[in-house]
Amino acid sequence: MALQLGLVGLPNVGKSTLFNALTLAGATVASYPFTTIEPNIGVVAVPDARLERIGAIIDPKRLVPATLRVVDIAGLVKGASQGEGLGNQFLSHIRGVDAIAMVVRCFEEADIPHVAGSLGPVRDIETVEMELMLSDLEILERHLERVETQSKADPRAFAHEIALIQRAKRALGEGTPLRALGLEPEERETLARADLLTSKPLLLVANVAEGDLPAGSELSGAVETYASEHGAQSVVLSAAAEAELATWPVEDARSYRKELGLSDAGLLRFVQSGYQMLDLITFFTTTGGKEVRGWTLQAGQTALEAAGTIHTDMARGFIRAEVVHYDDLDEAGSLAAARERGHLRLEGRDYPMKDGDVVHIRFNV
Repeated sequence: MALQLGLVGLPNVGKSTLFNALTLAGATVASYPFTTIEPNIGVVAVPDARLERIGAIIDPKRLVPATLRVVDIAGLVKGASQGEGLGNQFLSHIRGVDAIAMVVRCFEEADIPHVAGSLGPVRDIETVEMELMLSDLEILERHLERVETQSKADPRAFAHEIALIQRAKRALGEGTPLRALGLEPEERETLARADLLTSKPLLLVANVAEGDLPAGSELSGAVETYASEHGAQSVVLSAAAEAELATWPVEDARSYRKELGLSDAGLLRFVQSGYQMLDLITFFTTTGGKEVRGWTLQAGQTALEAAGTIHTDMARGFIRAEVVHYDDLDEAGSLAAARERGHLRLEGRDYPMKDGDVVHIRFNV
């Protein structure tokens, strides 16, 4: 299953507006809680200047960007871990994503009431984090009971896992999310069996008014500070402005962003941050003169797994991969020139794919 980035936050912070900007999917937007009941799932195109450059070199009939799956999840309210609002339904939807993008309201709007009655970005972040931590504590309690039961037959075999669960419980009880606990990879893998919410990577999205662009505001500054102090990433954007600009002609939108002092779209920074959190890379394929396409792959995966991402038949009948890195192709100016310079390589199924690889899979089924 494709990796997913979940949009979460309190009601009326701009999650569905941001989702619409990302996907142009037309999710319902309204100024009252729980507009989103079932999560909206969208496939977001990943902007990448390399795709256009490869297209200029190869001149295909069409360019297809890599994609990222984004899930718009209903607004959380204080007490969700105890069943308030959508309660466990909300939490179960978060449990299904691989990383969390928490949208934090940093804009004033009289027609859109704040559920707490006033703006308070750090307070809002802590409200959501607290509900996630309370949920994790409850899950760990049950998980610990199961592991302790299993350990009765061989206490030494489970001693490390029990100690780790108890350490995680203490951290949560002290208000520390598990992502900030400095766990070793093996420890994260062990706790992953419990499917905990605060162990997921976190991106804080400071949603500001258009007038606060490009530098943001005092409120968004507080979000950025919180992120740097709590092991999270952050990005500042205006969801309303991005949703509007997403419907404009590309050149008009680019010109208006320049007027606002923006070097690139907030959506681009959001997607890039999501990619980084999920440890993803992009590779490209060419199909003669017909198509150049970007594909999403987890860092460290092989040429065989890349082939399977394209089509299961390619993985089943994999012979070899013809690979040239984007930088070498860009410098050479053509595939023929890249081949003459020795940049086009033949790689086997275990070759670890690199971000920017341009590949042609040879297969036979």
